[in-house]
Amino acid sequence: MDTTAVNAKDVMRLRERTGLGMMDCKAALAEAGGDMAKAEAILKERLKGKMDTRTDRAAGQGRIAVRIDGAAGSQRAAIVEMRAETDFTAKNDEFVAMADAVAAIAAKDGSGDLSVTPAMTARIDEIRLKTGENVSFGRGVAAAGAFFGSYVHHDGKLGVLIETSAAIPADVALGICQHIAANVPTPMAIGEADMPKDLVDARRREAIEEAKASGKPAEIAEKMAVGKMRKFFEDHTLLGQKYVKDEKKSVRELLPAGVTVVRFVRMPLGGDHVHARAS
Repeated sequence: MDTTAVNAKDVMRLRERTGLGMMDCKAALAEAGGDMAKAEAILKERLKGKMDTRTDRAAGQGRIAVRIDGAAGSQRAAIVEMRAETDFTAKNDEFVAMADAVAAIAAKDGSGDLSVTPAMTARIDEIRLKTGENVSFGRGVAAAGAFFGSYVHHDGKLGVLIETSAAIPADVALGICQHIAANVPTPMAIGEADMPKDLVDARRREAIEEAKASGKPAEIAEKMAVGKMRKFFEDHTLLGQKYVKDEKKSVRELLPAGVTVVRFVRMPLGGDHVHARAS
């Protein structure tokens, strides 16, 4: 098919769908004999090779997305990090929609720490081709459980997902997620029993040695260590921490009787994420 015979409206439609230049779209339509779907496939195949050479470019921007599906009692959820090179792209509506779509795929099909899937890659490639940036899947976590709550900061650069053993009021779930996002220090574990044993043992030894070094007898040193460890657990476990919105309460006191936190994931863009689970 001669390029002069390509319909200008079709060229515009293809440009809107791919974000690529008019001449590229016109040439692809000509090669495809005017078939829109075939022309789009040609462009994707032709340009994907070029995009694959850009994967070593720094992608320091992006967005956290969360998806929760299902009714209370039987839900699936996921939290994912999507990466881009520029903040401009990360704030683009199409990038946001892609991140949400990837989270939905993860919530439906994923479990535990996630790897990128072909379905995710198809959505990601659409944005890679349109923006020309190194857009990629950073990381993610998916789970199934009785009830989930979530929070994503307004700029999309920090997200939290919690799982509880039963349904809790939406405002309580949101509040706990916001606490995990904002509190300093960030909780390391859900409760005392969930702390890594080697860390607890090391802290306890330090507390005892500090007390002995101050001249306290061994029996008194042991008692002082108990108090220091109690403070350590209050500072570093989610349930022991004072609620960031009301320090008269602990996070544990926010939960209805018989309900506890099963897991939480705190995921900052580009930073170390915390994935804590009840033991």
